[in-house]
Amino acid sequence: MIVQKANLSHLDDLATLFDAYRVFYGKYTNIPAAKQFLTARMHQEESIIYVAEDPNYAVVGFVQLYPLFSSTRMQKLWLLNDLYVRPSSRGNGISIQLIDAAKKLVYETQACGLILETEISNTIGNKLYPRAGFSLDQATNHYFWNAI
Repeated sequence: MIVQKANLSHLDDLATLFDAYRVFYGKYTNIPAAKQFLTARMHQEESIIYVAEDPNYAVVGFVQLYPLFSSTRMQKLWLLNDLYVRPSSRGNGISIQLIDAAKKLVYETQACGLILETEISNTIGNKLYPRAGFSLDQATNHYFWNAI
């Protein structure tokens, strides 16, 4: 498995996986909009995306990270916002490889860490993240204000 930073040559496969990821979270399928969204993130350098490619150069997974800053730590912090592996490719350690690429980015950018959230119902993710070294923060409340 090859894990590398995504570029526009990955866009078609990546948009299909990104769409499947969104459908997993209850959104309607819209591959053209997914492609447009990912293209904008790449062109505007607003996120870092790593892809996992199988030996046939098909993208089978991705992780998307957004830069944030921690005021109390006065350092960059990365939000691991999206992680998805095609169902037929799961169980092969691809998620861990993608998370390892994200961790490497933390060190390369001298950031203080990674944060993420997932739904309580995401049993796969809730088993994966502790195995990958993440700890569940039970000391804070997570609030969200929805403008839509």
